[in-house]
Amino acid sequence: MKLSDFNYELPEELIAQHPLEDRDRSRMILMERWGGGVRETHFSNFARYLNQGDIVAINETKVIPARFYGEKKTGARIEIFLSRRLEEGRWEALCRPSKRLSPGDSVFVGETAREIRIVRELGNGEWIVALPEDVPEKQFIKAFGHVPLPPYIKREDSSEDAERYQTIFARREGSVAAPTAGFHFTDKVLRDLERKGCAVLPLTLHVGPGTFRPLEKETVEENVLSPEQFMIREDYWEEIREAKGSGRTVIAVGTTVTRTLEALASGRVTDVQKKEIDGANYITGWTDLFIYPGFRFTVVDALVTNLHLPKSSLFLLVCAFAGRDETMRAYEWALQRRYRFYSYGDSMFIK
Repeated sequence: MKLSDFNYELPEELIAQHPLEDRDRSRMILMERWGGGVRETHFSNFARYLNQGDIVAINETKVIPARFYGEKKTGARIEIFLSRRLEEGRWEALCRPSKRLSPGDSVFVGETAREIRIVRELGNGEWIVALPEDVPEKQFIKAFGHVPLPPYIKREDSSEDAERYQTIFARREGSVAAPTAGFHFTDKVLRDLERKGCAVLPLTLHVGPGTFRPLEKETVEENVLSPEQFMIREDYWEEIREAKGSGRTVIAVGTTVTRTLEALASGRVTDVQKKEIDGANYITGWTDLFIYPGFRFTVVDALVTNLHLPKSSLFLLVCAFAGRDETMRAYEWALQRRYRFYSYGDSMFIK
């Protein structure tokens, strides 16, 4: 299967640079899988298309301000993007320009010139870095980090992004990119779901920087994704599994939720453990599940998602779920109607 078969042309002006004033006023494409056609509504109407007993699975990960701007003593400006926590104060990070760095270098951030130490090179622009030891890690990140907006948003982050580049149910810190399908939810939408008799069940998948990275291999099957950490309450996972046997619909809010549920069902998980967290029993682990056309979905019946980059792992997952030709036609329909694309853009509900 060729990656070039999952390309489409997108005018740059359709890439949303700012969120809408109201989260749930985003337009929503209603798409029925395998040739059922598309139509338009707004996300505020989401609950109308669900039934009593449906399960809506959401990702409650919280984005950390993972991007830092600093300077070396030479005056060279360096960007450091924390990507994976190794231990207290020590992270894997993407650093640019990488060629200006060497092990042992210091990068100073903020007016007080706090030091981030460059420890070791990993290759492909990735390094191990050490955060300052004289300030708690969370405090340092909150004080000096910037919202890690994706590269297609061509502006600096602002105070608006600190709120809007999060879902309203974000509570477990750990992502360096947002689960953007959840951006459209408001308290009102959640109340509408409750009144409808739907169960909203949270899980967590901490999104890594791989969501921004292009797939490198032209042959789709040769690509791999970086592992990402997940956690889900045992009783929620049991309820989802039992739902499949009782005819209840499982709706995944986003590709992150889809990958977590399907990875658990297929055993594509590593370092699986059972832990007590906040007084409840959880399943935790890691997954690198890459979903592309040909994948057999066994858990997710319907999908809420945004409009994704061409040739991306996210777009391939949608094509796997709804069919490549049907998805391409739906995207062409969205382009003709000037939908807003990517993180701050409009949404799709695929049934």
